Amino acid sequence: MKKIVRAALFAAALSAGGLAIAKNPMVGGAAMYPTKTIVENAVNSKDHTTLVAAVKAAGLVDTLSGPGPFTVFAPTNAAFAKLPAGTVDTLLKPENKQQLTAVLTYHVVPGRITASQIAAKVKAEGSASFTTVQGGTLTFKKGAKGYTVTDAKGGTANITIADVAQSNGMIHVIDRVLLP
Repeated sequence: MKKIVRAALFAAALSAGGLAIAKNPMVGGAAMYPTKTIVENAVNSKDHTTLVAAVKAAGLVDTLSGPGPFTVFAPTNAAFAKLPAGTVDTLLKPENKQQLTAVLTYHVVPGRITASQIAAKVKAEGSASFTTVQGGTLTFKKGAKGYTVTDAKGGTANITIADVAQSNGMIHVIDRVLLP
């Protein structure tokens, strides 16, 4: 009984700190299963159709289906819609594959990084920085409504759904596209 109470208190504490945890959380109207890969889960989210199309166009399906582990900061369709008009269509063109790959791999950090790891590092150091697969840096801070991630250009996204466990990593849903 004590373990159940402690687990509930831990989850409530993280949620109060702005990072919610749920078993098989719903993302884009679909349950996300920790037994499936990043790609297997993402294709079921109606909120991530643009991201999935971009991953396919960049040729990253096999990589993100591989063993990893990877932590993906996954922008929603609404996040992509905030980009200037025509940006997504331009990035999806075959001749822009290198640029698209750079943008997508900027959203991926090697390893399995949990919300509690981000929160602990922010609490201890004031902010947390992680190097992306692309080679850039993402910086995390505590914001008014949870945790934020800032890109190299100073753009800031909010983590809206944290700790979506995958068989090959972790997904954290964000509300803006990050740019290297």
